[in-house]
Amino acid sequence: MHEIIKTDKIIPFMRFRFGAWIFSGLLLIASIVSLSVNQLNWGLDFTGGTVIEVGYETSADLPAIRQTLEANGFGGAVVQNFGTQQDVLIRIEPREGVKAQELGNEILTLLQQNSSDAVEMRRIEFVGPQVGDQLTEQGGLAMLTALLCILVYIALRFEWRLALGAVGALAHDVILTLGLFSFLGLEFDLTVLAALLAVIGYSINDTVVVCDRIRENFRKYHKYTAQETIDGALTDTMSRTVVTSLTTILVLLALFFLGGQLIHGFATALLFGVIIGTYSSIYIASSLAFALGVSREDLMPPEIEKEGEDLEPLP
Repeated sequence: MHEIIKTDKIIPFMRFRFGAWIFSGLLLIASIVSLSVNQLNWGLDFTGGTVIEVGYETSADLPAIRQTLEANGFGGAVVQNFGTQQDVLIRIEPREGVKAQELGNEILTLLQQNSSDAVEMRRIEFVGPQVGDQLTEQGGLAMLTALLCILVYIALRFEWRLALGAVGALAHDVILTLGLFSFLGLEFDLTVLAALLAVIGYSINDTVVVCDRIRENFRKYHKYTAQETIDGALTDTMSRTVVTSLTTILVLLALFFLGGQLIHGFATALLFGVIIGTYSSIYIASSLAFALGVSREDLMPPEIEKEGEDLEPLP
């Protein structure tokens, strides 16, 4: 059996675990405080509002429409193409005492006054706050269900110390991502919720790879300490982690800078989640398992007694 770890090429990750714990602890406290005080800036998907669809003769200028609405007191409006370049969907926050039809007529008048093209009203719909509450509840349940399913999978796949470290890393990533949106006041809509679920999947994928290598190294190397074995496993997976994270970040940077306003929140959540997920797989999942005392004996497969081993040999 191969018993040599090249210790001179191992990155001593666990040596810096206490500093990482302090850093993560401060970020978690700041995130929880921000979520308690500022809460989240819920988007129209959750709060409800008025949906207005208008049609232009030629391609609509979305930045000009947003500028017109913002200049006339509709700064929170969401403007996007709907089907074709001529069809525009506008979502307005709910306003007390103003009916959807009146609000739609006011928006249509503003657009007609500030456009050389003819603007036609297609439809007006009002989404009540009860629908937003239902989306909030279902979105929260979706996130909890994903976390619970991952918890069950990890508990069955790994020893409980590694499983607890992986789940702790997931909770760490979700809280910090929510804290970022709360602290910066970024709009939290369904696209951000989808990005948050994607972050959970990305983070657990990276964590499972690391935990697999830790378990393999504990079974493979007998005479090294737990810290040396975990450092060796993290070093072995570092090239894979760096390549995967960098290629993902490059795509997300393109979406962040060039994707436009509609997916800005989605790209922001994924970009932050990929970075913090890579960090947590090293300094949260692995170091938490190390702190809980994971050892080679805990990860060895159970010995299966072969049939007939207890029988005396024939003379």
